[in-house]
Amino acid sequence: MSVVHQLSSGWLLDHLSFVNNINYQLHQHHEPCCSKNERTSSAHLDPLQKDSLMSLGASATFSAFDSTTKPDNDARGNCKIVIQRYVFRSELFNVTKPYITPTVHKECRQRNEKEDPMDGVKEENCISIGKKRKRCVVFNQGELDAMEYHTKIRGLILDGSSELIQEGLKSGFLHPLSEKWDKCSEPITLPLDACNLSELCAMAKHLPSLNEMELQVLQLMDEDMSVTEQDLFSRVVENNSSITKMITLMGQNYLVPPKSSFLLSDISCMHPLLNCKKTYDVIVIDPPWQNKSVKRSNRMTYRSPLRVQFIPLPSGFFPCCLVWDWCTRKANHVIFVAVHLYPSWNNEHRAQLYFTKITNSGEFVFPLDSPHKKPYEGLILGRVQEKTAVPLRNEDVKVLPIPDHKLIVSVPCTLHSHKPPLAEVLKDYVKPDGEYLELFARNLQPGWTSWGNEVLKFQHMDYFVALQSRS
Repeated sequence: MSVVHQLSSGWLLDHLSFVNNINYQLHQHHEPCCSKNERTSSAHLDPLQKDSLMSLGASATFSAFDSTTKPDNDARGNCKIVIQRYVFRSELFNVTKPYITPTVHKECRQRNEKEDPMDGVKEENCISIGKKRKRCVVFNQGELDAMEYHTKIRGLILDGSSELIQEGLKSGFLHPLSEKWDKCSEPITLPLDACNLSELCAMAKHLPSLNEMELQVLQLMDEDMSVTEQDLFSRVVENNSSITKMITLMGQNYLVPPKSSFLLSDISCMHPLLNCKKTYDVIVIDPPWQNKSVKRSNRMTYRSPLRVQFIPLPSGFFPCCLVWDWCTRKANHVIFVAVHLYPSWNNEHRAQLYFTKITNSGEFVFPLDSPHKKPYEGLILGRVQEKTAVPLRNEDVKVLPIPDHKLIVSVPCTLHSHKPPLAEVLKDYVKPDGEYLELFARNLQPGWTSWGNEVLKFQHMDYFVALQSRS
């Protein structure tokens, strides 16, 4: 259960618990009887394309290992099925201390600058050799808008978070930071991004195009099968079984949870998803918004608001389809989504929620009034207007109105942009057994269709730990 507490102010989530409640179990067959059933295949690439893929330092072979492979009849009696369970690395949620402590933040502000937000001017004390000088820097309009936006919601964030954190401390989900825990915390070594998925998606645009019949959804069946890289980059892949499958891409292993589907592609190759002719009850969008941090790090491809507006969306929506957009705290992004983006999708802005990040002991990960980084980000919710939607599947099913100005409080994953799960939060506001879609996804979830050029990123085996296997 990912929702630990639900109060009038919002929800306290356990992100790690949600991931580990997914049935990440592989049913693997022991050698030697099953070795002859394993098959891999390579796509037929011309030499130039193969050299491009090989330049990433790994074999251009993709294979899918099915967890219910049946042995040949003559060896069936000797083959053992070993069940291997995996859990997400718990140390990736060990946020024991704030990234910037309030004391350090206060000292830096007192030493380096004096701010007067009302006048839109800040004075910085710069120490040079033998003398002290002052300079005045005028806030730009974006900074002024951000300060005004923060002033409006500051009380909501502080009061609502305090209520949920107190409940978490009472129940034992959150723990006061002890000296022993503080000393034992060590830097976390994150897995290397050995397989750059976004670069592979860019290269895949040069692969031969498939015809309409070949673009049909690829099912990971119960028989042992192989999947070529052309299939992975040009078809929606589904795991409709009740157990986990593993696929190998450029020598890297990824776990595909049960009852999940995905399309690995960039925005120019979304047509396999659009051609599925599915209609969705929930669409979650997590675009890589343009900001200074992303531009400096060069770690992901960002998109300007105008480019986000022209993302091709599936043509079919059910009435009251819930659209959920992860937004930054920048005022211009919030205004763009509510005033421009949603109306262009015939989507009515209904509510705004706030994802608030805390440590394991219940402190904000950044000082609430830090001028640079805040411990929260916004989520904007809307519903598709009924006059533009397809008929209801069940007109008797009613959904609750979306609550406005609520908090989603959680210990964040240390992996950049690994967002908390929304399924438990959304369940009261969507129809039962609804269809869920996530755009710009970086991980997979049971019951969801996920698209993005890094859609398998956090499914990499290095982010999981194997528990003791059993036969």
